[in-house]
Amino acid sequence: MKTPTPDRVARPAELDELTVARARRGEDAACRALVHRYQRPVFALLGRLLGPAGLDDAVEDLAQETFLRVFRALPDFRDDGPARLSTWILTIASRLAIDRLRRSGRLTVPLDHPTARALPARDTADAAAVGRALVAAIADLPPEFRVVFELRVGQDLDHAEIAAALDLPTGTVKSRLSRARARLRAALTGRPADVR
Repeated sequence: MKTPTPDRVARPAELDELTVARARRGEDAACRALVHRYQRPVFALLGRLLGPAGLDDAVEDLAQETFLRVFRALPDFRDDGPARLSTWILTIASRLAIDRLRRSGRLTVPLDHPTARALPARDTADAAAVGRALVAAIADLPPEFRVVFELRVGQDLDHAEIAAALDLPTGTVKSRLSRARARLRAALTGRPADVR
């Protein structure tokens, strides 16, 4: 088990194996426990992926769809597989969000969205303005970069966990994360990013 570093928060514990086994059998209390344990990270991830694109109204529907898919596929989830249960659930949520973004055609932040304001001049910049600019820059990332960034930064998954969750080579995860960070730096500093 990893020891948290000062700049990292310890991850909440996974649902215990007995409760997962009971949820696989469809026991109501265990299913409720699973939803209770993972609903906050699912809503947070969906909100960060969809909110800036103006799709706040889709968050609850996609959270419900996430858990419907989780319960449908839970009997096939392998406890000894490459992904933790939380990683697997967040993968389902992120794929639903990316599909929704693509279908809506809102892969970037609309110009009239409150987070789409430009970063103010240095002498008037404050933490809230920087935060809004960062949210807008994250929302403007291509979906494949945004989901890797959100899983790494927002959910604190490591490269191997993201690779397993998204069924990508670890090198691809690292590359997408690097490109996402370069684009964010460029958006916040006004300098061009050297990424494709």
